[in-house]
Amino acid sequence: QRTQGDVRTLARGIAAQPEGPADLTEAAIDELAKAAPLHDIGKVAIPDGILLKPGKLSPDEWQVMKTHAEHGADLLQRAVDRLGDDAGLMLTYGRQIARHHHEKWDGSGYPDGLAGEAIPLAARLMAVADVYDALISVRPYKTAMTHDEALAFIRQGSGSHFDPRVVEALNACLDEVRAIAARWAD
Repeated sequence: QRTQGDVRTLARGIAAQPEGPADLTEAAIDELAKAAPLHDIGKVAIPDGILLKPGKLSPDEWQVMKTHAEHGADLLQRAVDRLGDDAGLMLTYGRQIARHHHEKWDGSGYPDGLAGEAIPLAARLMAVADVYDALISVRPYKTAMTHDEALAFIRQGSGSHFDPRVVEALNACLDEVRAIAARWAD
């Protein structure tokens, strides 16, 4: 719920920017938000021993974990292939998000090492929403950051990890992002 709300909010923020994409209509934003929960669907292919490990992953385990992006995209591509013209925008966005939400603006991400606007916008939005949510959440291997600490981390990554325009959109809608986190708190 949190990442879905954050992606919707960030997409509206991007759409409202002076040079926002013309095709980012409210209907497209709805489909994009529906796709957000699919970002980690590929984790179904990751062994529980890695997925649920309470400590730091070994280098080999990390390589296996990183494959979730490709597994997720493959799963969603099969759905798109089966549905054909009926697949819809949500599955298209879902596939983009699943495969590319760990790409980084500077090209140092995975699985494809895409950089800048070569990364689909859906994935760039998801990257910020996903990292923000992970940072403010307790995980088996870490404590939660405060909202302000998470924002500082994201702002520090603007232009390297994250699309600066998406970070700008985040900065413009902080009250809404805080409200989403509070409404859907763990």
